[in-house]
Amino acid sequence: MKIKDHFLSNEIFEIQKSEYTDILKTTQIPEDLTKYYESEKYLSHSKDQSLKSKIYLLIQKLNEKYKLKIINKYKTSGTLLDYGCGDGTFLKFIKDKNFSIIGFEPNIKAAETAKSKIGENRITTSLDSVENNSLDVITLWHVLEHISNPEEILSKLRLKLKNNGYIVIAVPNYKSFDAKFYREYWAAWDVPRHIFHYSKKGAIDFFNNQKFEVIHTYPLPFDSFYISLISENYMNNPLGIFRFPFIAALSNLKGMNDGNYSSVIYILKK
Repeated sequence: MKIKDHFLSNEIFEIQKSEYTDILKTTQIPEDLTKYYESEKYLSHSKDQSLKSKIYLLIQKLNEKYKLKIINKYKTSGTLLDYGCGDGTFLKFIKDKNFSIIGFEPNIKAAETAKSKIGENRITTSLDSVENNSLDVITLWHVLEHISNPEEILSKLRLKLKNNGYIVIAVPNYKSFDAKFYREYWAAWDVPRHIFHYSKKGAIDFFNNQKFEVIHTYPLPFDSFYISLISENYMNNPLGIFRFPFIAALSNLKGMNDGNYSSVIYILKK
């Protein structure tokens, strides 16, 4: 399957089966992916006053509250690491919510923005600075799909997690209704930035193989709306602004039946 980078470069990339069951992989990825992340429109929506960005910011706020609600089902306090924290938006939201927070962000520009939001000493660009067995919660919000070595990263994160801690991972689901509907225009392919593409079954099998117990899954119901909106934009559909809410809602309804939501949250335990 050939997919265009609609977001930035317009380059074509191929997605094939990976070495993991029910997980796909973007092939022929450039050695240096930096330039695919350096666009201002990728790093931030806050200065953009377009309808698309306003919808993104609304969904972001709804998601923040929803994510915290999910975390609080398992932990209401402790030390939380947001792995791949980006510009620190989620950490800023939860910093006064009974958690001691740490953000890991390898992108220097995003890390600097995060530091300005939540403090210099709370953001790191190296996991080595985090003590083993020190974390109650580790979150990866739409990060795992960007990682080329997920086994290695999960192994490192496992060392940092307390025995009674949890890892919370959210990734897009290529077997969702919106993915099937939009096909090559589905915004969550996001090649080449998304390296691995997970189905729900593939993700659960992968986590189990890494010696984690998947104790629960949850939908990220607001994601389908943003992904559908962007997908309509990639299709250059002049009526997309009217169609996307229906596709997103239908995807969520179908997800209620088969579990294949546009994005799925996985709660992992050692």
